[in-house]
Amino acid sequence: MSLLVVGVSHRSAPVSVLERASLTTATQIELLQDSLAAEPATEAAVLATCNRIELYADVDKFHAGVAELSTLLARHSGVGLEELTPYLYVHYEDRAVHHLFSVACGLDSMVVGEGQILGQIKDALALGQELHTAGRLLNDLFQQALRVGKRAHSETGIDRAGQSLVTFGLEQLAAGAAVDAWAKKKRALVIGAGSMSSLAAATLARVGIDEIVIANRTAARADRLVQILTEPGSTGVLARAVDMSALADELPHADVVVSCTGATGLVLTAGAVEAALHGRTGRLDLLDLAMPRDIDAAVHRLGGVRFVDIESLAEASADAPMAADVDQVRTIVSDEVAAFGAAQRAAHITPTVVALRAMAADVVSSEVARLEGRLPGLDDKQRAEITRTVRRVVDKLLHAPTVRVKQLAGEPGGAEYADALRELFDLDPQTVAAVSRADLNDTDGVGRGRV
Repeated sequence: MSLLVVGVSHRSAPVSVLERASLTTATQIELLQDSLAAEPATEAAVLATCNRIELYADVDKFHAGVAELSTLLARHSGVGLEELTPYLYVHYEDRAVHHLFSVACGLDSMVVGEGQILGQIKDALALGQELHTAGRLLNDLFQQALRVGKRAHSETGIDRAGQSLVTFGLEQLAAGAAVDAWAKKKRALVIGAGSMSSLAAATLARVGIDEIVIANRTAARADRLVQILTEPGSTGVLARAVDMSALADELPHADVVVSCTGATGLVLTAGAVEAALHGRTGRLDLLDLAMPRDIDAAVHRLGGVRFVDIESLAEASADAPMAADVDQVRTIVSDEVAAFGAAQRAAHITPTVVALRAMAADVVSSEVARLEGRLPGLDDKQRAEITRTVRRVVDKLLHAPTVRVKQLAGEPGGAEYADALRELFDLDPQTVAAVSRADLNDTDGVGRGRV
């Protein structure tokens, strides 16, 4: 395993850099394809959220891998390599596994313990599978990360240490008041109908907002979200959908605006917000969860506005108390990293063991054939009994060493046992490689990386 991750996040870079370094779905696809087209990566997956961009790869050369992935990340993010480099972090092998597992558990999130990251990891894996850039290593890694994240949330109280970015943002708007009391008799305008905007709308409905207006460029998605919010047995919130062109008409009537679109430019300018403030008596609360930002940061200078964005959330979360459960999650992560490493090392020796057993089977067949030539009088029953006996002898001789070598392979330095087996039994390297290729391609239709 030669796992490498190169990334930038809210922990390593200011929001101004993250905002410019964001990736669209299209650029994520290009980044993955270019990563495999270039050496030395043989697999690749990208995890891109509102506050992190990370490129994971299976590489055969560390320094060349860091240089290549960093260059590709800079090229596709739109931030020059020279400017981006000081903010990049690099993790290799077990440290890379530890990092992803920590991310999956919410330990590395802006709001510690939030569970939304699991869906984003799942999306990253799905994209890698769809494009056939995620091979065996990254499939195993990301699937295990999802299991580790779910385990952390089910076995500990990490949920008490944090919440979703939406909930945290609404708490900042409420400024110390109970969110349900703050939301009472308010009308909300939600801009966008993607996953984050949908979560915002559902959260607003749950805390008791009176009415929600969904503005989105695609009418079908906005209508679908309204249908979900107003279906029988739900919160009973009033909800309707409008086109993005109606923002200027809706803004003056809104008490709360939550925006999270994939737009590359501003959705709400300071001028548009200022125009909406004319004649109103109540405060306008603005929550911008987009990266790059949807709402002009200059609105914080307008009177009658409370503005919360990713940058202010990062500052507020830095002072948030850590729950005691975080230590328990860290223990889970450490245990799971050790188990994952052992499993990967053990899997590395499997092709060698299979090749050894195949060679032994060939020896048995050859010797039985030679015996038949020397003893032509054997009947079918005698021949079968001799064959079974020889096979049993060979199986018993190989059983203990092959079981033990698999156990030893799970320990640090275990790859050396595979090398020793190949050397001691003079195994054909091409045969071992063929077993590895067959094993890699036997994946039940799941997309894999290059072989």
